[in-house]
Amino acid sequence: MTKLTLQEQLIADRRHLHAHPEEGWCEFETTWFIVQRLKALGLEWKAGIDVIEPSAVMGRNADLVEKAKKRALEHGVPADFLGHLGGYTGAMAVLNTGRPGPVTGIRVDIDCLPIEESNDPAHEANAGNYRSVYPGFSHACGHDGHTAVGLAAARWLSENREKLCGTVKILFQPAEEGVRGAAAMAAKGIVDDVNWFAGAHIGCSARLGQVGVSHFGYLATTKFDLRYHGLAAAAGSPEKGRSALMCGAATCMSLGSLPGHSQGITRVQIGRFESGTGRNIIAENAFMQLEVRGESTEINDYMAANVEMTVKGLAAAYGVDYELTRMGEAVTYRGDEEAVSIVKEVAAQVPGVDSVVDMNAKIGSEDCTMLIRRVQEHGGKAVFFYYGCNHPGHHRGDFCIQDETSLPIGFGCFVGFIQRINGVK
Repeated sequence: MTKLTLQEQLIADRRHLHAHPEEGWCEFETTWFIVQRLKALGLEWKAGIDVIEPSAVMGRNADLVEKAKKRALEHGVPADFLGHLGGYTGAMAVLNTGRPGPVTGIRVDIDCLPIEESNDPAHEANAGNYRSVYPGFSHACGHDGHTAVGLAAARWLSENREKLCGTVKILFQPAEEGVRGAAAMAAKGIVDDVNWFAGAHIGCSARLGQVGVSHFGYLATTKFDLRYHGLAAAAGSPEKGRSALMCGAATCMSLGSLPGHSQGITRVQIGRFESGTGRNIIAENAFMQLEVRGESTEINDYMAANVEMTVKGLAAAYGVDYELTRMGEAVTYRGDEEAVSIVKEVAAQVPGVDSVVDMNAKIGSEDCTMLIRRVQEHGGKAVFFYYGCNHPGHHRGDFCIQDETSLPIGFGCFVGFIQRINGVK
């Protein structure tokens, strides 16, 4: 069989991954796919618990994880490999050239979204026959493309190792959606020795042929799950009960009127509220999912502290117990100008790039910031950038990326970054 060119492999990998999406902390088949490729390339690899710190994991549903492991076994992932992972997903490729030089890291994310893919025959995945095979799940944010770009960079490393010095790491991060995975990778210490670091996202505000390089941006955020536990009673004897529902309703109103902060943007959002079993029953339990955001990490911490104080006070007022669990976290971003300049310079030389612009996200959150912060805390320099596509909107069933044009640009930017830093002079 004729070996695929690097670009052919890049597109084939993306389309395979697109057809087999897995949600955060459940990416066992995806991790196996990645590791198989790294083994074939002769690269050192680590995966699962070797790249994840369990004590820092957030938002991991044990029941969903077990179901995903069972499905992975049914689909041919070896049991010994699953055992090696220790119940966690994600991977890292390492090329140690054996020659003195800096340590460079790049990060790609690997998880999908719980979104049904579009049935429109014109949708690119339907037209190309690589639609998601898992109902209710799709790569509606481009992480399939990110993973494929990471694998293409790994192949490039393997084929060009004699032209490089130092060490290069490629992080395949699980559970970006809900900003759940990067903190656990950072806490493992796998980027503590990294001197230069780059992360990227496809699309967002960047259109096809455009590369946007970020100096600063993103809102810091904390995601919470909140459970109230009261006491059920008949509606005719309300004094015998403790209504978790009424406490939850009061929480909605109170959090919605939290004061902002004079130093920057704040957000509070309650996206889910479930409670009650019948009209004549005092509701015993309530469940809520909510988040706060802030223009700085300090402002976000202020909002999170206000949530915790409000919940504690309302639980006491209504006589109910509560559980407030942090499910995800990300900080704000500020790039290092030396790293920003390198990406701008190399991006301008990548075929297919029409323009390189400053692109500083003023909304949204991204947990690559947790890895960036860790790198910077240990003296390294970091940057985040975007490579464009003409998408209808992220987190939609008809999200598309024009992979044959967009992904080679992302690949070219990452490889150019590595060449500039680790190329043999």
